[in-house]
Amino acid sequence: MTEAGAGEVKQSGIGDLTSRFLQACQRHGVLAATAESCTGGLIIAAMTDIPGSSSTVDRGFVTYSNEAKVDMLGVAAATLDAYGAVSSQTAHEMAKGALERSRAGIALAVTGIAGPDGGSADKPVGLVWFGLARSGMPVVTEKRVFDNRGRDFIRRETVRHALTMGLSALAG
Repeated sequence: MTEAGAGEVKQSGIGDLTSRFLQACQRHGVLAATAESCTGGLIIAAMTDIPGSSSTVDRGFVTYSNEAKVDMLGVAAATLDAYGAVSSQTAHEMAKGALERSRAGIALAVTGIAGPDGGSADKPVGLVWFGLARSGMPVVTEKRVFDNRGRDFIRRETVRHALTMGLSALAG
């Protein structure tokens, strides 16, 4: 596969990272899926910008609302009530749901606060929870708090970190 990301994705180096992730999926013989909230589909868009990605990409779930997380991914309403949409528990259920509701062998999930509004003392703008699910392995979650350098920056760094997590998971 070759790099063919457009605009922002290509300029930020995300296209190369995405190519490497998809090549790793191909080497492992797995399809990829995403479950995205704060990125609104940017991860799956970066993947499908790459020619030939149809051999390694299964689907992307854009679940911006809580209702979409419940309906499309099976996130428990009780989880959202108890911990909120931006939490380790929700990222875990999003990744697990994307894996279970697709043909993928790896699923990347993101839920966060890209701003400029919506942050609080407990959950500031820039907070993102990541989930990664692989067939036959426990779901992994990670927390990152990106500098509040604007919505585009936070979303771009979220895409970069999710792909890096995926690449690391397939390295072993």
